[in-house]
Amino acid sequence: MGINATPVKTKKPLYSEGKQLARRIFFETMAAIDVGRALRTKVKREGGALVAGNLSLPLLRPPRLVAFGKAAHRMAMVVSEILEEQVEAGISVAPSPPPTKLGRFDYFEGGHPYPNAGSFAGAEAALDLVSGLTADDFVIFLVSGGGSALFEIPFDPKISVADLAEFNRVLVTGGLPIEEMNTLRKHISAVKGGQLGARAYPARQLTLFISDVPEHLPSVVASGPTMADETTANDCYALAERHHLARKFPASIRRHFEEKTLAETPKPGDERFAHSRYLCLLSNRDAVEAAKAAAEKAGLAVEVDAHVWDADYREVAEANLKSLEALAMAHPDDPLCLVVGGEVTCPVTGPGKGGRNQAFVLLAAGRIAGTRRVVLSAGTDGRDGNSPSSGAVADGQTLTRARSHGLDHERYLAESDSYHFFSTLGDAIEIGFTDNNVRDVRLWMHFPG
Repeated sequence: MGINATPVKTKKPLYSEGKQLARRIFFETMAAIDVGRALRTKVKREGGALVAGNLSLPLLRPPRLVAFGKAAHRMAMVVSEILEEQVEAGISVAPSPPPTKLGRFDYFEGGHPYPNAGSFAGAEAALDLVSGLTADDFVIFLVSGGGSALFEIPFDPKISVADLAEFNRVLVTGGLPIEEMNTLRKHISAVKGGQLGARAYPARQLTLFISDVPEHLPSVVASGPTMADETTANDCYALAERHHLARKFPASIRRHFEEKTLAETPKPGDERFAHSRYLCLLSNRDAVEAAKAAAEKAGLAVEVDAHVWDADYREVAEANLKSLEALAMAHPDDPLCLVVGGEVTCPVTGPGKGGRNQAFVLLAAGRIAGTRRVVLSAGTDGRDGNSPSSGAVADGQTLTRARSHGLDHERYLAESDSYHFFSTLGDAIEIGFTDNNVRDVRLWMHFPG
């Protein structure tokens, strides 16, 4: 005979706990998208083959590993473990030194968000490592976000490190979407846009990548060094003209736009990619789904926003607020959470410290002032723009608190100084480098009452 029990009611989250709850959901999201976990789940050694997703690739001899991007060291470490340390040689290029060095690996500290001498040295070493291979050789490329700056060498040797850094600065601060930035980067480079993969031909190739770009654009990740390139030099000339960019570029790069002498890249159908295989390990969709699950577990009614995620930060904020209003009308008595992903664009308009996530929250703080709402936006790589934080969190009282500290949110927004605004209030999110990058996560919360 069954026992009748009164159902236990879950306590509904309170607005007073909103900012703390938003932080907790973000931290749980980060734990759920751990790079090591994703690799060990999707990649295994089975006998004499490496199984990656639905792919099974014979290990005729120890493979060569080339890792570049923010997750490079972590990916190299885990894949080396999966291969039982049977690696012929390896290269890892990341923004910081590795916590532990692997045998047979060379390490390079590339620059981010702008290339440095380490970026050049790492790319040159990778080109050497994959040159002169045979059809029996196997190269595993481990690619993650940030690779466009961290891993680079220009097609024209007259382009200096300083020139390339300035070229990237113009792109990064100009408010261009990532696919346009990386179209331009591909055609200045000797490794991007499939050129590294073409150099490794005829070796068999596997690219395991973590996507920090829109999911339908895999060749944009790190500017696609191992993937055939759908974009052309003519696309670059058109982009430069549309955004009035060429005049801002250093002379060594500007002349290639003026004289129409940019490098062309290998295109889809090129036979050099016939034996290349690809597997996406993690993407922004994984982060969004993890955030949704964490918010549901916390007792919130949750919806993933269906609007465009990649646009000007002001446009995205307004679209998100409309979605939040609709959700609040559908669930008038419930605390709510709207989950958003993607990567907004945010032109730099001043000399301060900050990034797109903190600027987004600073703008949003003005839109939710006096309400029972919370907003969080943070990058999964642990860095937002030129600041040491990954993002920020605000609620309906943020501007009131700011005024008590003498902070004018509009001035800080205009000066691109959102980091100092939120760090003063204790609302910057500091998680350090994460060895990951699957774009950004945004949370909007509404509490009835």
